[in-house]
Amino acid sequence: MTDHDRESSGNESPDAGDDHRPERVTDSGGSGGAGAVPTVGQRTDVSLRGPAELADSLPYLLGFYPDDSIVVVALHGERGRFGARIRMGIPDTDEGWQALAPQLAECLDATAQARGPRPDGAIVFLCQEPAEGESAGKEVMERFRPLIQRLRVACGELEMPVYEALCLSDGCYFSYCCPDPNCCHPDGMPLAAPGTSAMAAAATYAGVRVHGSLREMEKRFTALGPPFADQQERILDAVGAALVQRMLTAEGRRQLCDDTMALAGNLLGRFHRSISAAATQTAADAHDDGLLGHDEAAAMILGLQDRRTRDRAAEWMEGVDVSPALRLWRALARRCVGRYDGHAAALLALAGWVAWSGGDVATARVALGKALRADPDYLFAQLLHQACNEGLDPELLRRCMREERRLREAADSDDEPDPSWDTAP
Repeated sequence: MTDHDRESSGNESPDAGDDHRPERVTDSGGSGGAGAVPTVGQRTDVSLRGPAELADSLPYLLGFYPDDSIVVVALHGERGRFGARIRMGIPDTDEGWQALAPQLAECLDATAQARGPRPDGAIVFLCQEPAEGESAGKEVMERFRPLIQRLRVACGELEMPVYEALCLSDGCYFSYCCPDPNCCHPDGMPLAAPGTSAMAAAATYAGVRVHGSLREMEKRFTALGPPFADQQERILDAVGAALVQRMLTAEGRRQLCDDTMALAGNLLGRFHRSISAAATQTAADAHDDGLLGHDEAAAMILGLQDRRTRDRAAEWMEGVDVSPALRLWRALARRCVGRYDGHAAALLALAGWVAWSGGDVATARVALGKALRADPDYLFAQLLHQACNEGLDPELLRRCMREERRLREAADSDDEPDPSWDTAP
């Protein structure tokens, strides 16, 4: 009996996150039966047999294709129901592999136990295209064999045997576990055409969205380059110099917040009214970039560095505001160029929050992961990232924000000054 005789089944849960630390991805579909695929009000069971179907299922498990990543999936029960997932960017060198393997195994075990029983096993995916000087995916597979072996040993020590480990590279999959050349040829087996598996059919039926590759998703939040960036950076310098005096007093900070929110409201309305019909994400983002002037972008980027202003902007979080708000925060994050790259943390955190609130968990994790790379100490992004990864309901935070808005509006109607403006932002 080979490892492929074991059926695996799963329920979809998107993932994304910081590249070089383990990314915890919890099940959103509960413990359920074998092959649960969560939908609104229903669940579809899908059984996956063999490495070809496992390889095809990966983008549906995470919500995107994980470039340059190692993914470990927990298995539960006799039929191998999918549980928690861990995704991590592959380290650039092999120096950290010795410590990486037990770290991933322990993180998977802890994540699974936080939500339910211990894993009964695991499946590993390693995704990377051939590097310069490598001619085929087989060379990638062999290069990472020591890492996979260390990971198999680490999982085995925690009584989570690795039933399958696949390398996905150069349009093929390679098995580290299967000795049968008819099933898993040593030179690799072609990956199935996207969207042709049982998992793809079930995901389509369930309305599960796959965003393409992780690299493509991150590009949508990446700062614009020259010559566009040069002009934006000069205007950020000029606007920043003009705002310094206003930020020195409580009244000045309060007025700056009001001005920023008024501008944000105008821009949100503009994004509401102007929806791109472009066929590609690149063209859609270019359309959104054209909706922002350099001065407007600079005023928003600098104004949203204030915590209270940012929290008010986060209240655009539901209903018809979700899509235009996400597009706006994403476009502003792309304007955080040059010396202002750290300022992107606020915009990326807002984008991650509105995406999570709107049900797009994959985009949320990508945005929040990039926010933490822009500023690892940015508390708003840290808290959102943790809550999103632990599978918490964003409605809990939405309720807090609605109540905060109600109290602020009540105070405004009574003309009561907000004492928090007497402290630094």
